Amino acid sequence: MREILALGMITPQQDEHPGSVTADPALTGDTAPTPRTGRRRRTRASRAAVQDEIAQSRRGRAAPLDDAARAGQGLDAGPPEGPLERPIEGAAPSSPDEELDAPSAEPLLIAQPRDGTPEVIEEEEALAEAASALASGSGPVALDAERASGYRYGQRAYLVQLRRAGAGTLLIDPIACPDLSPIGRALEGVEWVVHAASQDLPCLAEVGLRPQRLFDTELGARLAGQPRVGLATVLEHYLNLTLAKEHSAADWSTRPLPEPWLRYAALDVEVLIELRDAVEADLDAQGKLAWAREEFDALTGFTGPPQRVEPWRRLSGLHKVRSRRTLAVARELWWIRDEIARARDISPGRIIPDAALIDIAQAAPATAADVVAATPNRSARRYAVHWLTGSKKALAVPESELPSRTLSTTGPPPPRIWADRDPLAAHRLARARAAIADLGREYRVPVENILAPDVLRRVMWEPPPAALESVREALAGRGARPWQVEIVAPGLVAALADDPPDSEQEPLDSPDAEQCAAPPDAPAH
Repeated sequence: MREILALGMITPQQDEHPGSVTADPALTGDTAPTPRTGRRRRTRASRAAVQDEIAQSRRGRAAPLDDAARAGQGLDAGPPEGPLERPIEGAAPSSPDEELDAPSAEPLLIAQPRDGTPEVIEEEEALAEAASALASGSGPVALDAERASGYRYGQRAYLVQLRRAGAGTLLIDPIACPDLSPIGRALEGVEWVVHAASQDLPCLAEVGLRPQRLFDTELGARLAGQPRVGLATVLEHYLNLTLAKEHSAADWSTRPLPEPWLRYAALDVEVLIELRDAVEADLDAQGKLAWAREEFDALTGFTGPPQRVEPWRRLSGLHKVRSRRTLAVARELWWIRDEIARARDISPGRIIPDAALIDIAQAAPATAADVVAATPNRSARRYAVHWLTGSKKALAVPESELPSRTLSTTGPPPPRIWADRDPLAAHRLARARAAIADLGREYRVPVENILAPDVLRRVMWEPPPAALESVREALAGRGARPWQVEIVAPGLVAALADDPPDSEQEPLDSPDAEQCAAPPDAPAH
């Protein structure tokens, strides 16, 4: 039996006695997996190959898989969330055959990077050396970023992780080295491999890193029909591996970063390239690889969601406010909190939570004592002068300058009121949604990835003629990908064709509601 524990790899099932470890049969050679046919055979071979490569490389006697070996295992030749996850809404469950094909062995836990935990790059000279190493590497590059969400203001990166064949794993401190454009230049034309790219691309763009080619393993797994797409779950499904995940919610602005955190960060890119190969093989086997490439290409230009016109309207609990005057107070308090948070580089919610801010707004305090009495939150007392100043300013705003109860938009109203405003549009939307749901089941893809809900609503609210070419043009004009247009258009034509001939009418003015046409936080998948 191999010295699995010494290699930093153990399975989740351990004996209660110290030093006793249950080894993965696929690694020890005690049992041999039963050969299978089709896509699952290729996936099982991929798992075994990756596990063997990791195990051997930790023992210092294995090089990365060569082209012939990768091709023989069903991979392309060439260079290579929390503990409880909710299934993706609309994703089809695994088929019975797939359940039977699931590996019987426990997933292999990777607790240590195969090359050890690298030192963090904090100097420009070391950054230049890292760029040179990456430029000399081969194949795609795995990237990840750690942020301090909930701790610091904004979503900036506090650690950037990269791994490429020939260069190994690199950890870079973007606070000490805020300009990572040398890394970007070294990776020109190189495919990035990222898990949940829409989360990391904005903060990577801030430090000068923008992909020209991309493979998103999370989005790829969605399109492949996986009901859960967290990194740990996807790794287990495709490679029968699992990672130690203890510091996902840590404050990554901490300096110096503890070694266990750095080890965790390095593991996030440890087998991302191998995962990319397995996801690509699955997509190819299902005939969805071209779809995925269109989605990945669209993501390369993503640098973050559009800036909101009135961001204060995202205050939790704002729906309870009915008075325009009280809305003005809430607006002013939101801006004051944002200024304090920005100046102190602290998450706004840590200055004072939304609920307390709403309580103060509804009290419309005239004295500091009123502020303290409005909410039991201690931050009310600490910043009482600020909240009182904001309240007084809002109470003095002329009636004509008070905010409207809802935000004016040019988009369709919320679907829940379509039946009242335009019954025909409501029926049209229901038929279109049913058609999209059918496609989701047929292709085993979540409905929001078949077509972005915002695109569907806009096309159905201001419908084109019930002709295939007209519907295709309308979808493309709203940002739908070519693959989406191809499979969605026929169903929408049928939904539009069911309208009575005399149903053409101008839709009523949409209500002023921000949620009616709030821009998506990421590109439509």
